[in-house]
Amino acid sequence: MNIADPKYSDYVVYVDESGDHSLTSIDRNYPVFVLTFCIFRKKYYSEFVIPILRKLKFAIFGHDMVILHEHDIRKKKGAFRDFGKEKREAFFEELNILIAGMDFTLISRVIDKHELKKQNVKNIHIYHLAMEICLGQLHSFLKDQGQDDRFTHIICEARGAVEDRALELEFRRICDGVSTEYSRLPFEVVIADKKTNSEGLQIADLISRPVGLSVVRPNQSNRALKIIEKKFYKVTETEGKGYIVYP
Repeated sequence: MNIADPKYSDYVVYVDESGDHSLTSIDRNYPVFVLTFCIFRKKYYSEFVIPILRKLKFAIFGHDMVILHEHDIRKKKGAFRDFGKEKREAFFEELNILIAGMDFTLISRVIDKHELKKQNVKNIHIYHLAMEICLGQLHSFLKDQGQDDRFTHIICEARGAVEDRALELEFRRICDGVSTEYSRLPFEVVIADKKTNSEGLQIADLISRPVGLSVVRPNQSNRALKIIEKKFYKVTETEGKGYIVYP
């Protein structure tokens, strides 16, 4: 018996960010905000991505409750506090190999905060701006897959009660076609607790900062970006790197 609801698409999207969305106080070492969408086909995600990441956690930690946050690994916090340089680099290497072999599509929006501030913008919310552009690209991707007439869930990590309510309102405004740039979009947002052990959210987290660093430090070696760069969604093959820097 097939209990799958036909109104839902074959895809699920996991979202994460890198950097803060303040234009008042800009970090000179990381003056960008990055929003990343990781798009998975549900069948592949459930049958391959979840098992392979949990297998890695069992091998390294003895259990699968560890949440993979790029910041925690890099700064040796939490479950990674006892990682020496060699073990940390070996762990990143294993993650890179696994992610390189995964089949998923990326959409990223990088906001250059200094350039945006030069435009003397007022009352603009960087997270919401990035979300709107990414949703437009996501709709193009789903249209390419023949899935644009079915509901797709977009999973975002909780950022606080006030921020979450604002995101839900903005998400609804965009999807209802209030924006003049897009027609009605068939998306539903799901806001997940930060402690949720979601493989999709963890992959999005691991990817977002390397994308930002490629803009902030373009001449610095960025192995993580090289691994994922072929996964970026491009409307045409002439779109370069596949992620958009604004403005």
